[in-house]
Amino acid sequence: MAAAGWPVCAQSLKGVILDMCGVLYDSGDGDGVAIPGSIEAVQRLKRSDLQLRFCTNETQASRDRFVAKLQRLGFDISVKEVFSPAPAAVSVLKERGLRPHLLVYDGLLPEFEGLDQKNPNCVVIGDAAEKFSYENLNDAFRVLIGLDKPLLFSLGQGRYYKETDGLKLDVGVYMKALEYACDVKAQVIGKPSPTFFQSVLNDMGIQPHEALMIGDDLVNDVGGAQSCGMMGVQVRTGKYRASDERHSSVRADGTEDNLSRAVDLLLHHRGQ
Repeated sequence: MAAAGWPVCAQSLKGVILDMCGVLYDSGDGDGVAIPGSIEAVQRLKRSDLQLRFCTNETQASRDRFVAKLQRLGFDISVKEVFSPAPAAVSVLKERGLRPHLLVYDGLLPEFEGLDQKNPNCVVIGDAAEKFSYENLNDAFRVLIGLDKPLLFSLGQGRYYKETDGLKLDVGVYMKALEYACDVKAQVIGKPSPTFFQSVLNDMGIQPHEALMIGDDLVNDVGGAQSCGMMGVQVRTGKYRASDERHSSVRADGTEDNLSRAVDLLLHHRGQ
C-alpha cells in the first residue's frame, strides 16, 4: 500500500483501474444506464497523464459485446483496455489441457469456442443468471462429484450485484453451493484474485503502489486491490451499502459518493 493516504497518494500514481458495473453504469434491460457523471469522469482520466484500465467480473457477455454496449452508452472504451475473467480462464484451461463443463450465461459461450468440452474433467462457473436452475447446478455437481480430483473454476466470487430493477445474486453464491456439495475449493479467476490484478498491472508496466483501484465492491474491488499492494477507493454507487463502511475485515483507503467525485479529487491533487 502506498505510504500516503487518499487522496494525497494521487501525486505518486501512474495508473488507475476502474471497476465497471456499479461504477460506470448499472446493468439492466437493454444496455443498462450510465451512472451520472461517469462518462465525463472517464474522459477526464483519459485526458490526464495517468494510464487507465478497466477490470470487471462481467461474465454474461463476451468482451467484444460487453464493450460495444458501453460504447453505445457513451463511454470511450476499447476491448484492449478491459480485463475480464473469461479470457483468463480460457488461457488457464488451454495451458493445463483441461476440458470444461460450462455453467455460464449463453452470451459468454463464444469465449470458450475451440476448447474440447467432451468428457469434461473440470467445471467452470460464471454468472449464469436464469441458467442457475436446479437441473443445471445438478449437472455441474455430477461432473465434479464423479472426478477423482474435483476441479472447480469460478469466474469471480461476488455475492450480489445491482441492476436497474434491484440487487441480483452473483456467482459466488452458487460457487459456495458446489464447494460444499463436493468438498472442493474453487479456483477463482477474476477479482479478487491477486493473479488477475497483477495481469492488469503488468499490462500497464507499473508497480502496485503506483496504481489505484476504484470500485463499488468493498471485498472484491477494494480488498482485492489492497492485497496486491494497491490503494483502493470505494464509491457509494452500485452495490454499495452503508454497512460496508463498518466492515470488520476490509477498510477502504477512501470512500466517495461516485466516480466523478473520486476523479475530481484525484486530478485536483495532481494539479490537473
